[in-house]
Amino acid sequence: MSVIERLLRRDAPGEATTFGELEISPMRRRDLRHGVMDIEAVSYPRPWSQGVFESEVAQVRSGTRYYIVARRPADGASGRRSRIVGYAGVWFSGDEAHVTNVAVAPAARRQGVASALMLGLADAAIEHGCRSWTLEVRVSSTGAQELYRRFGFAPAGVRTRYYENTEDAIVMWCHDIQGADYTRLLDAMRTEASS
Repeated sequence: MSVIERLLRRDAPGEATTFGELEISPMRRRDLRHGVMDIEAVSYPRPWSQGVFESEVAQVRSGTRYYIVARRPADGASGRRSRIVGYAGVWFSGDEAHVTNVAVAPAARRQGVASALMLGLADAAIEHGCRSWTLEVRVSSTGAQELYRRFGFAPAGVRTRYYENTEDAIVMWCHDIQGADYTRLLDAMRTEASS
């Protein structure tokens, strides 16, 4: 499938997309108090404040940021609404995208949530015209490193004591995301995530 075909089949910007049972939609300010801040608090030793998130979400309108949430459908038997099980964001700078965060609720980890979020960020980076994207990941976070490798990221360097001034970060890059090979990689991952 060509890049044009893939873009034409995408939902309109700002609308939700689905990957299997997950719904991926743009993050709203109200999502902060309905799950994002709780996930942030259990995911990072030094979590972002609500003010930082509000600032990031406010920058979405300028086109320099893009944030999404993953929701699980409501449980009809309990009467509960859908719940946020993860979120992710990316910062656009020129023809590059920088993944700012990917976090999943502990009970939802290893269930494809992070992959679905990364697919959403990849689509946004490609649509934004980015040619490459980058991120930092903890040296100790081998599961996240493997996820990023599946998305074509490769280690490019180390930021010493990047996290909490104690743990190193591996800098990873993925180039040529506008190319046909990357489109095929994402399409294969999209098929896997939807099954």
